Amino acid sequence: MIRAAIQIGLLHMAVAMTLVPINSTLNRVMIKELGLSATLVVLLASLPYLFSPLQVAIGSFSDRHPLGGRRRSPYILAGLLLCAAGVAAAPYCAYLLAGRFWLGLAVAAAAFGSWGMGYNLAAVSYLALAAELFGESRRSRGLAIMWFLMIAGIIGTSLGLGRLLDPYSPAMLARSFALVAVVALLIGLVGLAGLEPRSAAGAERRREPWGPVLRSAVSNPQVRLFFVYLLLLLSAVFGQDLILEPFAGEVLGLPIAQSTRLTAIWGGSFLAAMLLGAALERRLAKRTIAYLGGAAALAALLVLPASGLLGSRPVFYAGTVVLGLGTGLSTIANMSLMMDMTVAGREGTFIGLWGIASAFSRVAGSTFGGLVRDLAGRLSPLRGYIAIFLLLAVLLAVSLVLLGRIDVSGFRRNARLRLFENLD
Repeated sequence: MIRAAIQIGLLHMAVAMTLVPINSTLNRVMIKELGLSATLVVLLASLPYLFSPLQVAIGSFSDRHPLGGRRRSPYILAGLLLCAAGVAAAPYCAYLLAGRFWLGLAVAAAAFGSWGMGYNLAAVSYLALAAELFGESRRSRGLAIMWFLMIAGIIGTSLGLGRLLDPYSPAMLARSFALVAVVALLIGLVGLAGLEPRSAAGAERRREPWGPVLRSAVSNPQVRLFFVYLLLLLSAVFGQDLILEPFAGEVLGLPIAQSTRLTAIWGGSFLAAMLLGAALERRLAKRTIAYLGGAAALAALLVLPASGLLGSRPVFYAGTVVLGLGTGLSTIANMSLMMDMTVAGREGTFIGLWGIASAFSRVAGSTFGGLVRDLAGRLSPLRGYIAIFLLLAVLLAVSLVLLGRIDVSGFRRNARLRLFENLD
């Protein structure tokens, strides 16, 4: 299991490495250096997640139809290639947008769409594979290894970009993104090598119509509840993700090299909390750990705007550390819950459903954050960012209320009954 967890962790790392340049560095460059609308930036960054409904189709199809004797690996490989291509092209899109808007918008849609399609292909496939390979009793250990490697990749990418972009220049930005794409692809190929055993020939399952799959989701109360819980929780988490660096630059005056390193600060805290969460799971229920993480993240969403009011960089850095700790605890607990809330033989289908909730929440959180920032920011940038942080805190608080109503055993009883009834 350890070897499989390390290899899946390398896949997780590779995809996450391609996320750092697009969702952290590039959005800072587009908003502050190029003066593009924050709403436009977050819409472009959210565009890839419009492909998220395909996660159910990908997961369900791969459940039933091995390709070359393997159910997950072909989709992971295709996803890695698309992610790398999207990252390499992204800087050119930003500069086209600043000079030739409509041409830039078309190219940006293709580049961000490539990354988004790759993300959906790869993520649902390797998470479904993890749900298959990690037993429930060993799940937290496997997830901790996966996220350890992912955060190591994020920190390394963030620090590397920070050094390469000091001083910043458009040519170095393009070279840096291309380097990240190549390194991420190589790491992903190492993770794929020998990971998934070949399935026996003829192990395909009968086709599963879309109607019964969707009905089984809608008719299960726990599926609906967990979906809404993830939507609210992750909207709050992802909503701050795209504004943290611009906030540091516009309100606190951090230069691009320092604001880029924020990801490393957050990542270190996140990693420490992940390891703590894996250890706590032997003593505390998963929901309790999720509560602790959510409460810490909620506190951080209040500390960060306070740092802007005070004009204090130390308070801002403290809020970033607390945010990393809270999201780390919350992530390991909620990822374990997501894998618990699957049915044997239909892992891809349910992981796809939770992937849709994750993707929609990223679109909702980031787009909403960009709109509020642009509207309130007409008065002052500080007021715009304060409004975002407070609204995200409200979403997170509501999600914690819903968490108390989630019942994994109730989900499993209902899911098995309804899924197979609908397939008859």
